[in-house]
Amino acid sequence: MCTNFTPIKRSQWVRDNFGVDLPSGYPDEAFPGYAAPLVVKSHQSGRVACGLAKFGLIPAWAKDNKISRHTYNARSETVTEKPSYRTAWRQRQFGLVLVDDFYEPSYESGKAVRWKIQLASGDPFAIACLWDRWKDPQTGEVLVSFSMLTVNADEHPVMRQFHKPGDEKRTPVVMAPHLHDQWLSANTAQAHALMALTHMPELKAFSAPSTLATRQQMA
Repeated sequence: MCTNFTPIKRSQWVRDNFGVDLPSGYPDEAFPGYAAPLVVKSHQSGRVACGLAKFGLIPAWAKDNKISRHTYNARSETVTEKPSYRTAWRQRQFGLVLVDDFYEPSYESGKAVRWKIQLASGDPFAIACLWDRWKDPQTGEVLVSFSMLTVNADEHPVMRQFHKPGDEKRTPVVMAPHLHDQWLSANTAQAHALMALTHMPELKAFSAPSTLATRQQMA
């Protein structure tokens, strides 16, 4: 699963690829509960927008935001069935979180070592997400949040090397640039078809030093 990533900083890339402006006010690194830039598209008007959303989906029916500690990754195989995700899925609330890279732990040395995963090209990229709106019953604030969609990575040449021995290998669904609009506009059958390793661009990975915040998160 992915718990840590670097939100995009290159505003011109966002304009060139989505025709929208990148919002401000998000951290250099994101963990569950942090804000990050998310692109969505209206199925009625076709309008594309980019705004900040919290990492960790809070379904509309939740009594509080604590569920977000467990909903930052959604398995593509069960997303249509899980109560936290199935309404967002049926309503086609597909989004793209924009990142420069993300991190996974390698256990080749016997302990967790943080590795950075990027596009082989070095360009920013987008990860397929589900999003939802939640209204805080105490304050009335409306919060947008998201979960990264994941698939099995046993056959992926880069992503199959991560996670603890014995754990299933998983990867976020990295969406190739030419498929961005198809994903945002997809119906549920098309979305299922797009969540496949064959549609992901080439990735590269290398070890990366941990920040204090990262060490606390991995502890």
